[in-house]
Amino acid sequence: MNDSPGWASPGSSPSDRSPDEEQAAHASGSAPQGAPSNEPPRNWAAQQPPAQGVQGWGAPPPGQPGWGNWNGGWNQPPAAKPGTIPLRPLGVGEILDGAVTTMRAHWRTVLGISLGVAVLVQLVATLANGLWMTDATDLDALVKDPQPSTDELWAAMSGSLRLTGLRALVDTLGTVIATAMLTVVVSRAVLGRSVGIGEAWRDSRPQLLRLLGLLIIVPLLVGLAVAVGSAPGTALLAAGVDTLGVAVLLVGLLVGLVGAVWIWVRFSLSAPALMLEKQGVITAMRRSAKLVRGSWWRVFGVQMLATILVVIVASIIQMPATAVGALASGQGLSALAGGTPSTGWAFLIATGIGAVIASTITFPIRAGVTALLYLDQRIRREALDLELARAAGVPGYDQQQADRPTAGS
Repeated sequence: MNDSPGWASPGSSPSDRSPDEEQAAHASGSAPQGAPSNEPPRNWAAQQPPAQGVQGWGAPPPGQPGWGNWNGGWNQPPAAKPGTIPLRPLGVGEILDGAVTTMRAHWRTVLGISLGVAVLVQLVATLANGLWMTDATDLDALVKDPQPSTDELWAAMSGSLRLTGLRALVDTLGTVIATAMLTVVVSRAVLGRSVGIGEAWRDSRPQLLRLLGLLIIVPLLVGLAVAVGSAPGTALLAAGVDTLGVAVLLVGLLVGLVGAVWIWVRFSLSAPALMLEKQGVITAMRRSAKLVRGSWWRVFGVQMLATILVVIVASIIQMPATAVGALASGQGLSALAGGTPSTGWAFLIATGIGAVIASTITFPIRAGVTALLYLDQRIRREALDLELARAAGVPGYDQQQADRPTAGS
């Protein structure tokens, strides 16, 4: 049975669909393979204006799934490019470039979404910091007291714990909204179509609660892997076996971290699968696991590269804002060098502005890379490029579809 929800998988092997499914598809009036159609892929997006800038295929499409490997291969045949990416297996550079191109080509929508979310998230964080952390006398007393009592420890840490919990909640909600809406924008951009903020919101809103559940479950699984790995060492330390306990704890933490990374990569494509295929949380996680299977290292490499890029960009923007905040607070740069930055309003506002700018730029890059990596995996495994070409109105794709080898051949 075909376990690829959303679009049909053109190029899937005959064993992927049962006779009942074939009969049902024929009865529903769906176009046979190779028949021209201008209908968009199912669950991809709502009806859109006509595509612009459509190019012809010009040459036979890529061969077997996986063609191109890490860098997309040499001497690639010309491919249709109705939008931000060519409709063929993508190289790493093309995935990163596609995320940036989407942000540049649809900057009003993309930056409008990310800026709005970043402002709301950072406003709550700045207010919480200013109200709960401006008075740092309890923390100063904790640093000066080598043996604080339980009451002193709780008094000093309660504000920080409340702030951490609130920021985690707000950051998660902001990430859900930004990821959902930006994924919709990217899905239209690859077809050469634009979408407004209101339309992106209407299309993504039905999936927001499911996406929230997904972005809670996956981090919990990642944290659980670390906790399970460190549990034996923690138990030995609690029993008073210090030397062995430390050794077991270090090994367990290493194993737990490896397991956490494996889980993160395995489910890293769940968000675009959930948004674009209109599936539930568990189904989206299974879908991601299927797409990542056999390509774990490639997905890991692309995601790590995107993470490093995002961290570098955010740091370049945030460091000057932090320095300006330290100067505005009256403490100077010596406070940063000493590891005790100011918690005054001037410092918080300056660093908050820097965080807003950084998030406005990094949100689209992160969401764009994940969505394009998902599309790339589907192109490699399920010949999704043919469905996208049909949705974009690319001329001549029907003959390409007839000539292209199936995924099971």
